[in-house]
Amino acid sequence: MASSASISRPRFRCFDPTNSYPATTDHPRYFSSAVSATSSSSYSSSSSSPRENGFRSTMAISNNSEPKIVTGEGGYVLEDVPHLVDYIPDLPTYHNPLQDNPSYSVVKQYFVNADDTVAQKIVVHKDSPRGTHFRRSGPRQKVYFESDEVHACIVTCGGLCPGLNTVIREIVCGLYHMYHVKRILGIEGGYRGFYARNTVPLTPKVVNDVHKRGGTILGTSRGGHDTSKIVDSIQDRGINQVYVIGGDGTQKGAAVIFEEIRRRGLKVAVAGIPKTIDNDIPVIDKSFGFDSAVEEAQRAINAAHVEAESVENGIGVVKLMGRYSGFIAMYATLASRDVDCCLIPESPFYLEGPGGLYEYIEKRLKEDGHIVIVIAEGAGEVLLSESLLKDEQDASGNKLLQDVGLWLSQNIKDHFTKQRKMNITLKYIDPTYMIRAIPGNASDNVYCTLLAHSAIHGAMAGYTGFTVGPVNGRHAYIPFCRVTERQNKVVITDRMWARLLSSTNQPSFLDLKEVANKVAETKKEDAEDQLIDGENHIEATAASNAK
Repeated sequence: MASSASISRPRFRCFDPTNSYPATTDHPRYFSSAVSATSSSSYSSSSSSPRENGFRSTMAISNNSEPKIVTGEGGYVLEDVPHLVDYIPDLPTYHNPLQDNPSYSVVKQYFVNADDTVAQKIVVHKDSPRGTHFRRSGPRQKVYFESDEVHACIVTCGGLCPGLNTVIREIVCGLYHMYHVKRILGIEGGYRGFYARNTVPLTPKVVNDVHKRGGTILGTSRGGHDTSKIVDSIQDRGINQVYVIGGDGTQKGAAVIFEEIRRRGLKVAVAGIPKTIDNDIPVIDKSFGFDSAVEEAQRAINAAHVEAESVENGIGVVKLMGRYSGFIAMYATLASRDVDCCLIPESPFYLEGPGGLYEYIEKRLKEDGHIVIVIAEGAGEVLLSESLLKDEQDASGNKLLQDVGLWLSQNIKDHFTKQRKMNITLKYIDPTYMIRAIPGNASDNVYCTLLAHSAIHGAMAGYTGFTVGPVNGRHAYIPFCRVTERQNKVVITDRMWARLLSSTNQPSFLDLKEVANKVAETKKEDAEDQLIDGENHIEATAASNAK
């Protein structure tokens, strides 16, 4: 990111215009605010689109796409999200209809305070700075949309994940019952559905039972992102709230859509709900569908264990999701207690030689008579021969991977039957698509409801260009750039991975030099994003929930 000294940008106004916040120049996400009024007005007048000029021809539009940073005493930093008044001044506000909703009459405090924020790091020392915060999600006393004015749409993109239909259902029901919104469209077939597919009207009656089904009732696809066509469709249809459900690639697309909407000066709120079954989205505690995936993976692991222990020298191999992050494999292994070895992308391993995988397998077979191995789909990629590697990508830009489970299974068979002259029975199970297609479990259904409601409250309050999710157990509004700048990964120098090694008794496959290098790499990373005092986000959240 360029330094603040080299960029001249207008500073955003925060949601509450009555608050004045001190400026700072030493925060890495801060940008200076020197810009002339003439530059803004000239930008506005340079727009050539008839639709743009027809919508608001006299509006001065900010061209600032940098994060909003607010600072306070004690090292307090708020990474705020955009708001409609940042580029459409003097928008009228309305009373929130929730105050007249009988369902909320028992709530002591209807609305979230405008200054409430959520700390990204909760374990601090006595002299530590307060650190980075995000704006707390929830209903506001004033909203920027009237109920009859709202025309919302929902789109699902990327791969399937448990809980997708629950999110769709709760967005529809939340808008309808909490804010009396009647016009809600479902965009079919992912991003390309905005300009190449039909839409379907959504009502509480239409979505009443969809949470009991896997997949997405709207259909999905990868790719198909044409920003101009998508925003043209949004503008032509009169849509003013866009709810985007998808992973990091989808959230990047939503960020681009938001930037184009802001450039045109449209009163359209763009809200993202992060979805990735791999749990590789940073900042948030976890993504929806993850708990369901870990629970369903137990069935495959149990089947592999039964097969392996029922024969002499039985080997069960289970491949689970995890292209770049091994969270599902790690948590499924810890939950099962039947797994003898867990292989993930973050932890390199080798097959032959002292301390290698073959040696460990042989040891377990001699001692127990069987072994169960769980491998994430992205593990061991460097071991695949060059002839097997593909330099291809899917429509979302993800690298196409070979089936590492099949490759590992075949190599294990060849080693023990041809080289070691041992009789083994190996069973390989790949439950990937069975897991993706299930509906969300009870825990994920509750979580999906909270995500949907957080997105609704944020859009109605005029926030835009944000994604929602829990940070240390409290739901917050997070700028798109924070959830797309990197991927969340298992930290193999963390205590959680050490617990797994202790549970399986597998070797770490790392020598002391490699461990030292891993520790050094971890220290270089942003500790506030990746760790909470040495613990993974999920572990810290589970501990707080247990209390």
